[in-house]
Amino acid sequence: MNSLQIVSTSKPSNWIGNNTAIEARDVSKHFHIYEHRSSSLREHFVRTLTEGLPSEKQSYFCLENVSLSIGVGETWSLIGRNGAGKSTLLRLMAGIYCPSSGVVVTHGRIAALIELSAGLHHELSGAENVFLYGSILGFSRNEISRRYNEIVEFAGIEDFMATPVKYYSTGMKMRLGFAIATAVEPDILLLDEIFAVGDAGFRERCIDRIHLFQNKGCTLVLATHDLEIAKSFSTKALWLDRGRVRMLDRAAYVIDVYKDSFAQ
Repeated sequence: MNSLQIVSTSKPSNWIGNNTAIEARDVSKHFHIYEHRSSSLREHFVRTLTEGLPSEKQSYFCLENVSLSIGVGETWSLIGRNGAGKSTLLRLMAGIYCPSSGVVVTHGRIAALIELSAGLHHELSGAENVFLYGSILGFSRNEISRRYNEIVEFAGIEDFMATPVKYYSTGMKMRLGFAIATAVEPDILLLDEIFAVGDAGFRERCIDRIHLFQNKGCTLVLATHDLEIAKSFSTKALWLDRGRVRMLDRAAYVIDVYKDSFAQ
């Protein structure tokens, strides 16, 4: 039987070290793909009577037997082609997904910006989302109130805080999500392609804030296609290839080997 466990704790477990922020042991994640899947009960009966085709379920592995240990204060980059499993691995670390097998253990408060709209309710205003998203991250209303002005100033969308998020551009959603996620000063920060959207000025503010977190000893994990950013930020890089670990080593070395693979 597959073991299934996600642990997020402020104290070390019986096997995560005091200097370890994230550890994964033989983690796999697979999804089911259905052929001839019915979208309603009526369609199911009609299809069964007329075609006799039951829903066929096939497993699709997105990650397979991934093991890693990320130390406190380290910055890692997850690199690889589209569909390699980078975002899936971040979701497992954040506790959004459960592994199909294996164990993921984290130590400390986690903030994750994995999707631009993750944690944001599109029918609520920007101001209301600050309190909603902040509460999801574990902050009290008083704590969020104290940080509210800082969040709004960093996001740079003061004139739109009363506007429902459904009317925001993609860049505005990213600004607000990043501002909230990083205002909480987490122990672990998980970021997925945050530099893909946004103007040059906001990009520089993001870089400055990430450097600030690094100086404070925050653990960062970045999933990115921007190899120069990955090389400049990261101490280590994990190269994923079709859901498997292709290479894990010093960031500069892994990224250079990854670049060379395009010429082969």
